[in-house]
Amino acid sequence: MPPPTVPDRSGRPERPETDPTAPAGRRAEPAEADPAGRRAEPRSDPAGRRAEPAERAERRRNGLGGKAPPEEQAGLDRRGAGHRPRRVPRQRRGGTGGPGRAPLAVAAAVAAGWAALICYLPVAAVLGAARLADGGDLAGAARLGLAGWLLGHGVPLQTDAGPFGLPPLALAMLAAWRLNRAGVHVSRAARVRERPTAGRALAVAGAVGIGYGTLGALAALLLGGGGPSAAPLRAGWTLTAFGTVAALFGALRASGLLVIVARRTPLVLRDGLRTGVVAALLLLGAGAGAAGLAVATGGGEAADMIGAYRTGLLGQAGITLVSLGYAPNAAVWAASYLLGPGFAVGTDTAVRTSEVSIGALPAVPLLAGLPQGPLGGVGGAVLAVPVLAGMAAGWLLARRRMRSAIERNAAPPGWAPLIGAAAVGGPVAGAVLGLAAFLSGGPLGGGRLAEVGPAYWQVAAGGTVVVLVGTLIGAVATRAIGRV
Repeated sequence: MPPPTVPDRSGRPERPETDPTAPAGRRAEPAEADPAGRRAEPRSDPAGRRAEPAERAERRRNGLGGKAPPEEQAGLDRRGAGHRPRRVPRQRRGGTGGPGRAPLAVAAAVAAGWAALICYLPVAAVLGAARLADGGDLAGAARLGLAGWLLGHGVPLQTDAGPFGLPPLALAMLAAWRLNRAGVHVSRAARVRERPTAGRALAVAGAVGIGYGTLGALAALLLGGGGPSAAPLRAGWTLTAFGTVAALFGALRASGLLVIVARRTPLVLRDGLRTGVVAALLLLGAGAGAAGLAVATGGGEAADMIGAYRTGLLGQAGITLVSLGYAPNAAVWAASYLLGPGFAVGTDTAVRTSEVSIGALPAVPLLAGLPQGPLGGVGGAVLAVPVLAGMAAGWLLARRRMRSAIERNAAPPGWAPLIGAAAVGGPVAGAVLGLAAFLSGGPLGGGRLAEVGPAYWQVAAGGTVVVLVGTLIGAVATRAIGRV
């Protein structure tokens, strides 16, 4: 029996109220209007179910259960009245005190404190072990750790034997690395990369430096007057400058300003800076090898010096670790020895390839590998090491420039830019080596040990001349041969 129809006002029958193909008792879905005025069939998927609207399907895929978010539901309910969904305002990410973000002072204080703790703990462990093995207490071991921590940053200590200002460069390198990371972390917390400016990077570095300098002044105050002591004002400004410089490199790198400055620097100057730093590092590496070889050949004497302390196994291990903390100092001294100026181990002493004049030395294992006399015969070949380091840096410079030209399908690099970059590398290497020599020296007490280390201005001058000659030879020879 056909289903009943409902006539419209014109008397023509309309579509049945129920779909003949649908199950009994189920009403047909209302038809959608066609743009031409005809009624369209309801859209359905292949399984016969009616398709969901696009917005609801999208919400279901996003895990919202087909419902609009609460902030849009009110707008959807009022859509028939001509209202639009209300938009939730987005939180601003700029500024210095936005939600979910630590202020600059708090972030800098936390980063500086963490860097100080990471550097203090190994010093306290090593020196505290030696102090406890000598019959000291925990308080004295902690104070000795603070003194060693300050000394590692270049703060001179006042002792009964006189001023002690020879910093262990291994600890200084660790502190510089941690403060560099502190600058990176604080820059990210302050979102300097969103608006990278030199002023914001300096603000980050200054905040970290002030926090680190405050900790240094507090450490000097805790030392007091008994035993090794330090001036709080000197400790404060020294650690402030140290922390600011180290954190500035991290802030510039994290903000992208370092890349911007490098791209704006002329190519000749940029290549010269890189070549000079590479030559200085090669020369310092050669010095480290020479120092290690000298200590290895004098290993028996070094072992006798360590055994003479009679502090037990724990104390002797602490003395060995302290000597390792001064290993970078020995590498710089050996590089100065290879360059020619040499170094001093007290007033009116000299250790050079042409002269060795030393007196009575303290029982320090690191001094066991000192040469006994001037070099002669085959030993004089080590004087060619600095020139070879400069030649290697010049070869790397020409090789890099020629490969870059090949990748760009350009002509080989001209002689003028290549020679200019090699010429810049000499003074840069001299400046790096002179700075390393300046940081590696200091007094070991009063009297004849008040001067220990190389003369930095002689190292800077010798490094400039030797590296300049070596880089020019290496760059010109590589460019003339034309092989990469």
